[in-house]
Amino acid sequence: MSLRKAPVPRLLLDNVSCIRNSQQVLRHVNVSMHDGGALVLTGTNGSGKTTFLRMLAGFSKPSAGQILWNGHDVTKSGVFHQYKLQLNWCSLKDAINERFTVLENIKWFELLEGKEGRSLPALQLMGLGRLANEKSRVLSMGQRKRVQLARLIALDRPIWLLDEPSVALDDEGVGLLEYIIAKHREKGGIVIVATHLPIQMEDAMFLRLPPRFPRRPTLGDMLDRGELM
Repeated sequence: MSLRKAPVPRLLLDNVSCIRNSQQVLRHVNVSMHDGGALVLTGTNGSGKTTFLRMLAGFSKPSAGQILWNGHDVTKSGVFHQYKLQLNWCSLKDAINERFTVLENIKWFELLEGKEGRSLPALQLMGLGRLANEKSRVLSMGQRKRVQLARLIALDRPIWLLDEPSVALDDEGVGLLEYIIAKHREKGGIVIVATHLPIQMEDAMFLRLPPRFPRRPTLGDMLDRGELM
């Protein structure tokens, strides 16, 4: 009788560390994620939650260890080109152009993907259908966040990296966020969320990042504070 091999994780962080601005932000992180998985990053301000997401998005590289997608190192140029097409990035910066209508702010990204027809249904799901043809400058902070979430739905990429996605949302908005996350996972999507606010996700893994280790002051720091004058 042959033994079936365990499936390769869709996303694997293997003993990953990260140094930023001469500080050790992350050290020896190990995470294994399969289709439909969810990971919640928690920790104090400055503990490295956003750095963690930015590293997964390819904005920075690990100082040690590997990030593997389907068993391949994502820092390799040929692999990264394919890997980045799997990612949906939602940051605190909403990337909304106020000269465009609300709908155009979704459609523009959708057309870049070579897709069409999902923008308006996504806005309607997020409760913004009546504002589709309004200029984006009329949106409140909570509505701008809903536009970001509608963009996630319209682009329909398998790996969601969400940095504080519930900030500025009311209770209804948080409920919608939890709903679209659940539906995305049902389709096999992966969700990684950095948050300090509770977001309900069934069977999610939790990773609490420790406070950042203070670095030794550099010569520049001491000059700035006048300690060497």
